[in-house]
Amino acid sequence: MRSLAGYCALVSALTMSAVWGQSHPIDAPNRVDITPRLVTSGQPSAKALASLAAQGFEAVIYLAPPTVSDAVRDEALIVGKQGLLFVNIPIKFDNPTDQDFQAFTSVLSALSARKVLVHCQINLRASAMVFLHRVISGKEDPRLAYESVAKVWSPDSRWKKLMQDLLVKNGVSFEPY
Repeated sequence: MRSLAGYCALVSALTMSAVWGQSHPIDAPNRVDITPRLVTSGQPSAKALASLAAQGFEAVIYLAPPTVSDAVRDEALIVGKQGLLFVNIPIKFDNPTDQDFQAFTSVLSALSARKVLVHCQINLRASAMVFLHRVISGKEDPRLAYESVAKVWSPDSRWKKLMQDLLVKNGVSFEPY
């Protein structure tokens, strides 16, 4: 049984965590808050990764191969030490596939009750995959969901084709390109 002092300390810690998370956003390029529980970004710094639990995050999905030049060494360890779940789906930027999307959407769906950071190098893979998940799995309006992608980039080449193919395959009529 917790004492009154124990509850006060817990409430204080939770309050400071919430305040800290609001006043110190993740140090990462192209951060886009999709919902209070879903954020996309480019590669966070090691320091930013070490502060995710304090900001209320419960899981990280990393969509680039861990061998890319700007990957944070020991990211899985940094995230795991905080008690957060870490999943790496190493999507090759020049060859995204339907299987990559299927793996991603399965993981994100399983984490739907948690606060999740989805990131890659500069938020190209992450923004595209989250858009597809929101529209195909979440049945969101594609025009509204695409606004999060447009904040970061305009998909071209293989990404544009992947997005178009998956939307058509899933009966979604949308062409923002």
